[in-house]
Amino acid sequence: MARLLLHLGAAIALLAGLASLVVPLAEAYDPLDPNGNITIKWDITQWTPDGYVAVVTIYNYQKYRHIQTPGWNLGWVWAKKEIIWGMVGGQATEQGDCSTFKVNIPHCCKRDPRIVDLVPGTPYNMQFANCCKGGVLTSWVQDPVNAVASFQITVGHSGTSNRTVKAPKNFTLKTPGPGYSCGLAQEVKPPTRFISLDGRRTTQAHVTWNVTCTYSQFVAQRAPTCCVSLSSFYNETVVNCQKCSCGCQNNKPGSCVEGNSPYLASVVNGPGKSNLTPLVQCTPHMCPVRVHWHVKLNYREYWRVKITVTNWNYRMNYSQWNLVVQHPNFENISTAFSFNYKSLNPYGVINDTAMMWGIKYYNDLLMVAGPDGNVQSELLFRKDPSTFTFEKGWAFPRRIYFNGESCVMPSPDLYPWLPHSSTPRLRTAFLVVSFILCATLAFFYNNLVLDKNSGKC
Repeated sequence: MARLLLHLGAAIALLAGLASLVVPLAEAYDPLDPNGNITIKWDITQWTPDGYVAVVTIYNYQKYRHIQTPGWNLGWVWAKKEIIWGMVGGQATEQGDCSTFKVNIPHCCKRDPRIVDLVPGTPYNMQFANCCKGGVLTSWVQDPVNAVASFQITVGHSGTSNRTVKAPKNFTLKTPGPGYSCGLAQEVKPPTRFISLDGRRTTQAHVTWNVTCTYSQFVAQRAPTCCVSLSSFYNETVVNCQKCSCGCQNNKPGSCVEGNSPYLASVVNGPGKSNLTPLVQCTPHMCPVRVHWHVKLNYREYWRVKITVTNWNYRMNYSQWNLVVQHPNFENISTAFSFNYKSLNPYGVINDTAMMWGIKYYNDLLMVAGPDGNVQSELLFRKDPSTFTFEKGWAFPRRIYFNGESCVMPSPDLYPWLPHSSTPRLRTAFLVVSFILCATLAFFYNNLVLDKNSGKC
């Protein structure tokens, strides 16, 4: 028996260990974008006396997750004792200890450098293709051209051939908000081929490595960043965001400010205030962003919805924001006003997921909290007689994501339902009862008249 218990305990321990390995991978899976990832491609294009020159390209292959300001931050650990002699289109955040170099001083001597993009307006001789956007990468659906960033790096002390050079290790990709976990660098064969601008010559990289980074809720911040409120024309009830949807005021002293506070400007723009630290307007929900879905009008063959996205964060302009909405009637959408719209179809034949984002130079920038801190649009849906109904909250979305983050939805039992008297079954019952009541009254009235007439005789 003792031996049996010992083997059983060992088996349980093994299962627990396997579970701990599986959970982070499961957390990284996104059912709405199962193939979405950020791919880092490292192409060695030429050898130097003590190393090589490489082009590093970052591709955002995610449908709806993008990287907003202040942009991406890419890091790794060198496999040997490499240094960075120079960079074009990007820069290391720290130089590190380069005291052993007396004449030519490297750009970075750190064993674990961190690289950032250059900002717009960088001098032309420091630019590289797809650089200088401040680290901002759009999602692949919104703008595939601007979903790519690249820089050139000159590496020394690394080896000067395919056999002696080693790929960097422990890649990390840090971005504002979402968290990413990166895999190992994998050699790609054949290496990348480059075509000249005139299309008449093709060159080939000496070595190509690929690193795949996937979004992981396990790495991302745990607290929600948005919530959803609901209303409709057929019910006076307004379902507000749940209290403490994104945290409670009492638990975060100094994290919110009243909208009419005379000290608002000094609090928002005070010294040492980080742009990444949210400072929200004091509300019961305490969320930086609220999405309001209002069922506005009902026509004979169509129905209309108004969507309002409000920014309650005084320290963040959301550039190139987007919404992902799940609703069963997106199969029959007719028009989206003042928002760009694209169906995502994550489940193939089932079209119940849509992506919306602002129109460039019009409402693609969601301003900070205040009078201009919101964007609005309306959606027009066709009615499908086989599925359409306003009953039991059908007109409201099942799930909403803002900038790739899942918003806190109200409890389904709080959704604004049709008044009970408006449902067909109850309306029919009411007509039946009314008919029976009228017939009963008529019967008694007739009997009363006959009694009176018989009394006269």
